[in-house]
Amino acid sequence: MNEKPVVGRGTQLLAHLGLLFFTLLATLPTLLIVMNSFKDRLTIFSHPFALPNAQTFTLEGYRTVAQSANFGLFFLNSLLVTLGSLFLIVLVSSMAAFALSEYRFRLNTLLAFYLSIGIMVPIRLGTVGILNLMVDLHLVNTLWALMLVYTAQGIPLAVFVLSSFMRGVPRDLKEAARIDGASEYRIYGLILPIIRPAIGAVTAISMIPIWNDLWFPLILAPGEKTKTIVLGTNVFLGQFLSDYNAILAALTLAIVPVVALYVIFSRQLVSGITGGALK
Repeated sequence: MNEKPVVGRGTQLLAHLGLLFFTLLATLPTLLIVMNSFKDRLTIFSHPFALPNAQTFTLEGYRTVAQSANFGLFFLNSLLVTLGSLFLIVLVSSMAAFALSEYRFRLNTLLAFYLSIGIMVPIRLGTVGILNLMVDLHLVNTLWALMLVYTAQGIPLAVFVLSSFMRGVPRDLKEAARIDGASEYRIYGLILPIIRPAIGAVTAISMIPIWNDLWFPLILAPGEKTKTIVLGTNVFLGQFLSDYNAILAALTLAIVPVVALYVIFSRQLVSGITGGALK
């Protein structure tokens, strides 16, 4: 009678220790980059795991980055592309998910299957066609080219997640709104706050691939005024290959913002995943 709780606690303890070890393993490289970006070059190699102190602390790498690259513009470009893409993904996907979950029409299942294929097929396979399309639309070297591509990339998964949550919204709630004279757009607006965890999960899942992407910025927007921070950092690393202070500072500037945004949306991500698992 008393052995089962002990076994259960032992299993939970091992699971927590495993998760803690994996967390440390995943976050240690990022922590090392951030810590060493504030240390002088000699200490980076002699004491890479030591925290910066009064003798080793320096901002030389950040000064080099500020003087040699327009990281302020690159950061703004990445922020605009990421936020704009996320807004379009959530808007278009939530409306499509509402239609697929609420209405029954002849091509409903086929359309849902077509969108699910987009989850499995990498968008980079269509790079040549996308580039030709952007040239025809005169969108090369514009942020709109990146936002449209990332929106198309994020819609299939977002529709899949949001439609499953919308099907879980009680139909009586929607029918009551219709009886009260609410339009379909009004009903759609009433549903959005209910599926907020799913929207947060979609935002968190879609955000990191957009921010970290190097492929499409290099192909569609390589101009100096449209470079994203990842592309700008990559070019900067090629120019300052031996300046480790500057390299670590540039990597920190590229990593920290997306980590901060992910932490902000992490709670919604967990709520969305657990809520979807229970449906």
